[in-house]
Amino acid sequence: MKASYDRIIVLDTETTGMNREGGPHYEGHRIIEIGAVEIINRKLTGRHFHVYIKPDREIDPEAISVHGITDQFLRDKPEYGDIHAEFLDFIKGAELVAHNAPFDTGFMDYEFQMLDPSIGKTDDFCKVTDTLAMAKKIFPGKRNNLDILCERYGIDNSHRTLHGALLDAEILADVYLLMTGGQTTLKFSGSDSNEEGDESEAIRRVEAGTKKLKIISASADELSEHEKQLDIIEKNGSCLWRQQESV
Repeated sequence: MKASYDRIIVLDTETTGMNREGGPHYEGHRIIEIGAVEIINRKLTGRHFHVYIKPDREIDPEAISVHGITDQFLRDKPEYGDIHAEFLDFIKGAELVAHNAPFDTGFMDYEFQMLDPSIGKTDDFCKVTDTLAMAKKIFPGKRNNLDILCERYGIDNSHRTLHGALLDAEILADVYLLMTGGQTTLKFSGSDSNEEGDESEAIRRVEAGTKKLKIISASADELSEHEKQLDIIEKNGSCLWRQQESV
């Protein structure tokens, strides 16, 4: 397939956990869910890729608390090698968009390596775009996880109670299009654009109000005290606040 970055694949993954003992974050862990949606010429096509994957290890309890996927649920699901060809065919030649992309592509590269070292890496097949890096440039010094970006762009994500790869990919597609073009009404590319006034197939997005809210920033002393409290929490276990900064 000839590379054409008019074709964009917005992707998210869920995993068994991540390495916190040093070394690559993906080391020793596996992908258990992939969700991806296709955009062509800035329109959602309705095509998507979604699969649950049975890993060769147990899922960390901390990861289950984030995505809700259990070992029992994955017992009858395919292994990564069973879905690799279909997955690679779906993303090949596209611009691959992910939030905190090094997290997702790190795991993808690890799966490629374990399946066959000759496969290569994600960026051998796709141009990779990280929306977290983009958001940090647009909103420097602010939190930029997916929930926060939905608030900023007026996207309703109230149905997102747990992380799910396909749902997060769909939400991120909306965020990406607004970040890159300010588009607030999306139509599937298969709909008839010549029928004026027919918006039954449109995905409607309500624009955020134009009235700016007053922002009161924390002082340096308050930020310092906040970090001290997070240090105490982290010493006694996992600090969810800091984990969310990279999601």
